[in-house]
Amino acid sequence: MIFAEPLIEARLLRRYKRFLADVRLGDGTETTAHCANPGAMLGLLAPEARVLLSRSTNPARKLAYSWEIVEADLPGGPQWVGINTSRPNHLVAEAFRDGRLPMLAGYDTLRPEVAYGTASRVDFLATGPGLTPCHVEVKNCHMMREAGLAEFPDCKAARSAKHMRELAEVVRAGGRAVLIVVVQMRAERFDTARDIDPAFDRAFREARDGGVEVFAFQCRVGAEGIALAEPVSVVTRP
Repeated sequence: MIFAEPLIEARLLRRYKRFLADVRLGDGTETTAHCANPGAMLGLLAPEARVLLSRSTNPARKLAYSWEIVEADLPGGPQWVGINTSRPNHLVAEAFRDGRLPMLAGYDTLRPEVAYGTASRVDFLATGPGLTPCHVEVKNCHMMREAGLAEFPDCKAARSAKHMRELAEVVRAGGRAVLIVVVQMRAERFDTARDIDPAFDRAFREARDGGVEVFAFQCRVGAEGIALAEPVSVVTRP
């Protein structure tokens, strides 16, 4: 995913009300940017951290800037981290179009936002000739508390736990379900943050044990764009 326009560097002042972040632009101007991230963003909110912003071309939009990337001092060293939770679905769709999702080989259509379960919508439904339709759920991950280990979630995630239970139900009914975790940074392994949300961890483990397929991919993150990159191992720590 290449950004349509070059991103704008700024410094983070504070993030508040979940979806707002005050930043200081290179000329010293302070402004408020939209933060498309409902999570706790643990380890990503250091004051004066370098951030990269996209600018909207819509003159009617209230906030001209959107926060896309932060340079975070993570275990193992600093790196760029994508924080915009609206990006992972686009990254998965792009990778599907490019034939870079081997678990979906043979499927030729990826329909977004398909109703299923109890008043839910799965991120994608993959279909193809002679293949069982596959429910594909996408989760964004940007937390690292141990070098190389990406974890999800970074806060209570009741809705995500519900998604795992509903994916498990798809499998029990004879269907196929896949969870793709998009790690918007460099990582080597992925696991759940069970200390933060034990309920999600239980739902995740039960779904995986029940046949829901789980895959995680790290990303190449930079000022020019973000791309789904190599897979990372999905581990289950005691």
